[in-house]
Amino acid sequence: MTKAREIHLVTRPTGLPEADHFRLVETELPALQDGQVLVNNLYMSVDPYMRGRMRENAVYAAAYELNKVMYGGAVGTVTESRASGLQPGDVVLSQCGWRDRFVADAGTIERIEPLDRDHLSWYLGTLGMPGMTAWVGLLKLGEPKPGATVFVSAASGAVGANVCQIARIKGCRVVGSVGSDAKAAWLREECGADAVINYRTCGDLTAALAEAAPEGIDVYFENVGGDHLQAALANMKPFGRIVACGMIQTYNNAQPAAGPNNLMLIVGKKLRIQGFIVSDYMDLQDQFRNDMQEWIKSGRIKTRETVIDGLDNAVGAFLQLFSGGNFGKMVVKI
Repeated sequence: MTKAREIHLVTRPTGLPEADHFRLVETELPALQDGQVLVNNLYMSVDPYMRGRMRENAVYAAAYELNKVMYGGAVGTVTESRASGLQPGDVVLSQCGWRDRFVADAGTIERIEPLDRDHLSWYLGTLGMPGMTAWVGLLKLGEPKPGATVFVSAASGAVGANVCQIARIKGCRVVGSVGSDAKAAWLREECGADAVINYRTCGDLTAALAEAAPEGIDVYFENVGGDHLQAALANMKPFGRIVACGMIQTYNNAQPAAGPNNLMLIVGKKLRIQGFIVSDYMDLQDQFRNDMQEWIKSGRIKTRETVIDGLDNAVGAFLQLFSGGNFGKMVVKI
């Protein structure tokens, strides 16, 4: 029998998760049946949205079951196959993360021809769900026009950095908010952001944003919530668009926190706020990949990753997402 190691959620956290909420388990995989493959994972993704799936009343995706393997994006290679069209050595994408190997029906995984075999982890970031989230949210919902000002919170993260760069490609002026001077420097020097705010040191975020975007904001890409949303509302232009992707500032709140006190500006400024989940736009995946691969090859999209070695360290990698421990996309190399 083939053995696998996998991480289970054993208790549901209230507030910030801790290591004791998870357990590393060794299990035996079933023998391959017709139409199935054995896959060794090379990289797995940890993402902020996974925190929501740890709640019993998960909001926009099914909750993780207790004492069962968690799941999320992963890239790996086929090592055994009883499925037509899949051979050992093929690179595949799946939602079978949080484990080192697995048996799956061929129809539940996707075979790819990688853009660069030395950077397979890109398919969990820039060429994967975070990159597509940026592409869909900005272009299909934000509708930026050349010369528009786009404000992005969590702007050096897996989604935010791609939003900034796509906005620049589309001829926009980009303002980002990050949590360190090093992240701010990378966003300006490598990603081409026009102005970057370190929200930890700027003092009054609303005032700092007004200085960075003196003519106002046309599009706000919302990843944080809380005081970032308050500052954005105060600085939006009339008829501006707010693309609501996530609100990481609130994910670990045991009790609801007070929201922005200037929501009436939505009415006065005639703003549009649109929430979205990228899984509703999978019919656009080929278009997204074509665009993103071309931008990567032409050097217009840069990728920054934080790579943590070992499945044993996956929980720690996930927890770092909520303290700013990641610089760019956080992935675990298995």
